[in-house]
Amino acid sequence: MAACGAQASASEQAWLESAQTFIQATLVPAGQEPNKQLTLSVIDCVKKTWLSQRENQDFTLPLSYSFVSVQNLQTQQSLPCCSHLSWSSNAYRTWSQGAGSGGSVLPRQQLLLLGTLIDLSGDLEQECRSGGLYVRDNTGLLDCELIDLDLSWLGHLFLFPSWSYLPPAKNSMGEGHLELWGAPVPVFPLTISPGPLTPIPVLYPAKASCLLRYRKKHKVKEPNLAGKLVRLSALVVTQNRRYFIMTLGELSQADSQAGSQVSIIVQIPAQMVWHRVLRPDRAYVLTKLRVTKTRGHRYYIWTTIPSSDLIPLRPDSVQELELDVPFLGADLTPLPQPTSSRDSRAQDGHVRDSKVLHYSGTVTRVLNESASLYILDGLLILCLAYQQIHGLRRVIRPGVRLELRDVHLLQAVGEGTRPVLALCLHGTVLLQSFSCLKPETLPSFKVHGASLYEQLVWECQLGLPLYLWATKALKELADKLCPLVLRHQQFLKHSSPGNPSLALQLLAPSWDALIPPGGPIRHAHSEVLEEPHNCPHQKYAPLQTPYSFPTLFALTKEGQHRAWASFDPKALLPLSEAAYLTSCQLNRHLAWSWLCLPSSVFQPAQVLLGVLVASSQKGCLQLRDLKASLPCMALTETSQPLTDPKLIGCLVRVEKFQLVVEREVRSSFPSWKELDKPDFIQKKQARVYIQFFLSDALILPLPRPTDLEPPQTDPSCPEGPHGGQSRLFLLSHKEALMKRNFCVLPGAGSQPPKPALSFCVSGTWLCGTQRKERSGWGPPQSLGIENKDQKVSLIFLGSSVRWFPFLYPNQVYRLVAPGPPTTALFETEGPSGTSQRPLELAGIQSCLTVQDEWTLELGSSQDIPNVLEVTRALPESSLTHLLSDNFSNSLVSFSAEILSRILCEPPLAFRRIKPENAGAVKAGVKLTVALEMDGCDYPPHLDIYIEEPHLPPQMGLLPGARVHFSQLEKKISRSNTVYCCFRPSTSVQVLSFPPETKVRAPLPHIYLSELLQGGQGQVPFQATTSCHIVLVLSLQILWVCAHCTSISPQGRCSRQDHNCPAQAAISQANIRLLVEDGTAEATVTCRNHHVAAALGLSPSEWTSILECARGPGRVALQFKGSGAQTESEPLALFLRTLCDSPSVLRPVTLSFALEKRPSDITPQEPARLQPFQCGELPLLTRVKPRLRLVCLSLQEPEPPSPLEISAASS
Repeated sequence: MAACGAQASASEQAWLESAQTFIQATLVPAGQEPNKQLTLSVIDCVKKTWLSQRENQDFTLPLSYSFVSVQNLQTQQSLPCCSHLSWSSNAYRTWSQGAGSGGSVLPRQQLLLLGTLIDLSGDLEQECRSGGLYVRDNTGLLDCELIDLDLSWLGHLFLFPSWSYLPPAKNSMGEGHLELWGAPVPVFPLTISPGPLTPIPVLYPAKASCLLRYRKKHKVKEPNLAGKLVRLSALVVTQNRRYFIMTLGELSQADSQAGSQVSIIVQIPAQMVWHRVLRPDRAYVLTKLRVTKTRGHRYYIWTTIPSSDLIPLRPDSVQELELDVPFLGADLTPLPQPTSSRDSRAQDGHVRDSKVLHYSGTVTRVLNESASLYILDGLLILCLAYQQIHGLRRVIRPGVRLELRDVHLLQAVGEGTRPVLALCLHGTVLLQSFSCLKPETLPSFKVHGASLYEQLVWECQLGLPLYLWATKALKELADKLCPLVLRHQQFLKHSSPGNPSLALQLLAPSWDALIPPGGPIRHAHSEVLEEPHNCPHQKYAPLQTPYSFPTLFALTKEGQHRAWASFDPKALLPLSEAAYLTSCQLNRHLAWSWLCLPSSVFQPAQVLLGVLVASSQKGCLQLRDLKASLPCMALTETSQPLTDPKLIGCLVRVEKFQLVVEREVRSSFPSWKELDKPDFIQKKQARVYIQFFLSDALILPLPRPTDLEPPQTDPSCPEGPHGGQSRLFLLSHKEALMKRNFCVLPGAGSQPPKPALSFCVSGTWLCGTQRKERSGWGPPQSLGIENKDQKVSLIFLGSSVRWFPFLYPNQVYRLVAPGPPTTALFETEGPSGTSQRPLELAGIQSCLTVQDEWTLELGSSQDIPNVLEVTRALPESSLTHLLSDNFSNSLVSFSAEILSRILCEPPLAFRRIKPENAGAVKAGVKLTVALEMDGCDYPPHLDIYIEEPHLPPQMGLLPGARVHFSQLEKKISRSNTVYCCFRPSTSVQVLSFPPETKVRAPLPHIYLSELLQGGQGQVPFQATTSCHIVLVLSLQILWVCAHCTSISPQGRCSRQDHNCPAQAAISQANIRLLVEDGTAEATVTCRNHHVAAALGLSPSEWTSILECARGPGRVALQFKGSGAQTESEPLALFLRTLCDSPSVLRPVTLSFALEKRPSDITPQEPARLQPFQCGELPLLTRVKPRLRLVCLSLQEPEPPSPLEISAASS
């Protein structure tokens, strides 16, 4: 060493001294003297490797390189790198260019790595060997991967000339590893075994297989087997046991048939490293084998023992063992192996067989590392999930070249998927070359959850089509929830007894229908050994995507897209109605419409998923994910609303739901003729929300991240405080959620306060204040007699508005105030300034403002043991009170079914604007409802008007829904019709959603005399009757301006000021008929297109008559009474003749509605005296006024059947 240092330059001397120090510290065993021979051998090995390149001949030592220990790599090298001592600069450049432009090449570092190659991790026992490879020095141990291993290398010190180091990924619990590119260079020459002195006696596969069958007749003690490796199974790990199965065939191609193959199971821990050595199509000798019986099977197999060796086969070192036994001349074909039940059962036409082949390709993309899914050659999906590739997973990245042996090719596994290459335990994957690219920074969902994906394969027994769908579904779920709601590690954790995986809980509900019952359980030995081969990939059925988990943003956009795609004014307004509407009426009818999309219409099925939150900005429940929030309504099957605030913050999964889209359109269509022109639509907007039943929902508590901040949502999670106090109250009434003015504390600012979204509830304190104790709430404070059953008004504003969707009458709630106990907290006013609000409400002793930090809980029966059973009945007004002119109590409550909803101008009674601002009248909402009253066979109809500040109406007020209205204001119009209006005290509770299938019950068929009998609710408001048209009383045809409804002769508006902007005229017609059915008579008014049906005219004939009437603009005929006259105009003469003809005066089937609605409280006309002449005898009797009906439809009666004709004749 001194001679070498004397001749070297100063830099070389420094390099050698550094090398000597490194070798002593990292390679010489601790406590031993410096080993000069080791130092010289290491430096000599480095020099020879360095000088193997011509470019390095000018320098005898790699002065630019420095030694690195295992510990330094693990602690200081945080970025991937590579080192190639034996490569020239041109070689590295060529290698880098071969990577293409698909990624970043590993940066080159000038580092020298030495270590001992071993297959035992640390100081573990031999039984703990798992087949892994490690590089060890005095500083530590590092996992490594090697493409082609020689067993003679184990335990020797090597210089690794070409290698790459990949540190663990960020936020990963794994460790870094080495990829050894080329063969390592031994520091000391390896001793080459001269081979046995005498040839090894061996059995070839044919005899070994036959000997296995007849093992009881002829026993050979621990024979040696030789042959060419034809198949290598995967390394199987079960219950902490590891093994693999190798199959040897004959050396010659002619003898290599199925009958001349023999399998050997290797399960000795120290021999697991053989799996890295074995290569198909190479010949080997296995020594000292024994026969063993595989667990769970009837047949036997060769197995190794601890003293067995694996030796490359050299023909000159083996000799075939001669067995002169008669049975060996028999048929050598092995016995048929049992097949699984899956092969024997009948397959339907959709089941396909996969193809087994060999394939070599390059990984071009990582689909999901944890799920072991990759893209090969940019064309094929590679699935390695059905093998346990724990060590290989970290190596596979774009650029890695793999050889797949006995891999299954599956075509068209699912919708839009590429062909899939999938390995079962029967095949194996071999590493052909490492990648020169740096690992990609993968999303968290591709890194975490490997154990969960293994659980899907090994415990849930998912087939490949379903597994591919499950990985896609888990990605959709992770995109919705991670990382703000949940960490990926939490979401993708392994499921264990008592600690189920959230991901599996979300996927599993529909698996019973997707996984066929009684499917075979996967068995590793059967999968590898049985012939014909049978595994999960052998037969498969293409899978239609069962369902998906769209983001709430995507679901909202899909709903809006479908709603506007189906928006057709002509479909909303049939031509038979639209042709007679004025411009104002037309646009009002189009201003609001809705579309209900049941979950069954989505293909594939959509599963709704989100965190349930309560919004303080809108006062409604919302489902929220990372992309958006979607308002929702939930009901129980018993028509009860959601009342438990503990559900806030839970994860809700719903398969059956209704996606409701309310469309609002501002349009200016001049008439029906322009309905197909979208230019007349000025504005479109939609409100989207979800309706579902709690029985159709899976509600899961959401674990909170431990090291991440909780999601930024409304502070509505009712987590129990560590301290605080509470008080129980019974809610009796909830007012409307609307913007209100509240008093402001002095000194709050000079700016005038803006109305704030708020609501009030009234109720009764059930007990005194209770303090928080360890076991729950302590005993309530005693109350004096004067404070018992104290009435209270609670004001919710600001953040506390979030409790609005949970508060309903006749429910008991607990108001919780966190923090240290405060005296008389629930008896004094809060800081919002409401102490100055007058408490003049009847029976209210106190008023309290709910603070933002207070929470709400649903009271339980244990909380109120001494309180009488709380009635759950909703308040209902009687029908007599509703439909009367009694105003002693103008606030009414009732349940009803909504029949229709339109936008309209509010009634004149509550337009609170000045005449000069008449154009500023905002459109209100008109609901027509059918009252639900006990003992009422035919529910009366009633109109409800909603105006500002109650707009827009709350969710769920849709046609077909059942709703309870509380404290509406009853009003009577100038025409004596009862209607109702929303007031600040009004509250609404949706009882049921609109049915998905809208089936209209047929109208009852009655006699007209039945309408003269019974009281309110006892006769139908709408019905059908068979009657005869006796007389036409009057007929009128008009052409009016579509804008101002003035008469329009020749289709031109007749207004004198010429300010009407309309250029279109519409026709309107009405006819009054006298009909009778033998029991009573009635006058029927038919309007517009029903006039044509009454006159018995075809559409073309009716159009011709309307065109003839366009000229005068008005044609009016009176057939009876003081207005009757003789017409001279041809059209009038024709119509009079037609109305007197049998084609009009005929039997018809009439569907009608009463002209006097049930809500019309005009007193009935009294019966009048009318004289009759019966022969010569005059009679005087009281006659009730004629019935007045409005035509809904008029049809020709159906001809009687032959049975009816014969019955009538008999």
